[in-house]
Amino acid sequence: MSDVEKGGFISKVIGPKKRWRGYKARVKELPENQRTAVEAIERYLMHFVPTDADSNASMFEDLADLFEQAAVNGTPIREIVGEDPVEFAEAFVQNYAEGGYVPARARKQLTDAIAHVEEAEGDVQS
Repeated sequence: MSDVEKGGFISKVIGPKKRWRGYKARVKELPENQRTAVEAIERYLMHFVPTDADSNASMFEDLADLFEQAAVNGTPIREIVGEDPVEFAEAFVQNYAEGGYVPARARKQLTDAIAHVEEAEGDVQS
């Protein structure tokens, strides 16, 4: 695969670089637990095939919006993602992309990451 093809592929996966960098900067500003949850969901969402770069960029920006608002409101992670973070992520992505293959390993990683964040939130609230 040539550098041009790689660049095109990466743009399709994450969207325009400027938007991706803006999204990553926003995520970096989130409180640690929200940032960890967003990064876990982001890794999971990368397994889906985007319909187009703008849809994919919008998906990540909307994810940042959701968690920024939750951070402002003090909403616990479980109230955002529910009992099944995989179900949350798959429902979330349906608004933006078609298809995709998510291996069982990615599902377990997402579930474990959210459980870890929930434990950390419990430690902070105690």
